[in-house]
Amino acid sequence: MRTSYDAEDDILVLRMSDKPIVRETSQDWNTCISYAADGTVVEVVVLEASQQGAWPLQQAA
Repeated sequence: MRTSYDAEDDILVLRMSDKPIVRETSQDWNTCISYAADGTVVEVVVLEASQQGAWPLQQAA
């Protein structure tokens, strides 16, 4: 998994695999999920990530 964060636009991208994206869905106004042909999640994009509490990432205790 690769994580990238754009501080200027407050966008968090979690890339789970390198498979091609064939379908994207919007979970709500600020979260998009992209899927591969086999139905696995390829990427999750969170808009306004710091405002939503998704950034910075916290390590599990």
